[in-house]
Amino acid sequence: MICFPNAKINLALNIVSKRFDGYHNIETIFYPIALKDALEIVPSKDNKMYRFFQTGIDVQTKAENNLVIKALMLLSAEKYIPNIDIHLFKKIPHGAGLGGGSSNAAFMLKLLNGTFSLGYSYAELKQFAMKLGADCSFFLNNTPAFATGIGDKLEEIDLSLEEYYFVLIKPDITVSTKEAYAQIIPKQPEVSLKEIVKLPIGEWRETMFNDFETPLFKKHPEIKEIKETLYNKGALYASMTGSGTSVYGFFEKKPDISFPNCFVWKNYL
Repeated sequence: MICFPNAKINLALNIVSKRFDGYHNIETIFYPIALKDALEIVPSKDNKMYRFFQTGIDVQTKAENNLVIKALMLLSAEKYIPNIDIHLFKKIPHGAGLGGGSSNAAFMLKLLNGTFSLGYSYAELKQFAMKLGADCSFFLNNTPAFATGIGDKLEEIDLSLEEYYFVLIKPDITVSTKEAYAQIIPKQPEVSLKEIVKLPIGEWRETMFNDFETPLFKKHPEIKEIKETLYNKGALYASMTGSGTSVYGFFEKKPDISFPNCFVWKNYL
């Protein structure tokens, strides 16, 4: 069985407060996009519980640390799963604020549940997903959502951006999530993103922001330059996504953009 885990973007991101457990409460809008990996599981004749084969972008981590394998371990601790070969082709950049690892994990949960008729409900899969990553459960439903808490409390919203051209650029810069959060002073937003996102997209530029941009733009001005280029090319709204370094923009007409690692499309999923 094969599936295609997709990425997501954050339509703005507010760091609201720091928690006693060391994490941060946030407010953001998750939106799924059509940049996808490929994940396949097939029965194995080998006597090992699993064999893991990863191609495409090198995520530079041991198999046992990959969230796909951690998802397998969670479910196999509860129910019997036959020996399998796992093939993961990575196209979603790592450390880019696109949720690639979390998406892989969520799709693995769904793939195992369906392939082997494990019988887990959505609510049960969500509990497993929350153990794997703050934004992992978003990919179970994979529809636009207003997210709070550490990104785990989701409220579906009615939002479609399919009429616009979408540009995504991933510069060759990596920033750790820990480093990004260390430079943020949390604050309560004056107006909730859930209300702002209802405004016409042309008004988002003055009302929606990603709190990670200010410190990261200072340290890496080339990221700021990408965002400014998108606006200069006619973007209605542009932003960095998550705590990563990817920058995206929405356009009414297909723009002429020439950047390395640049993706352009209109039909999202």
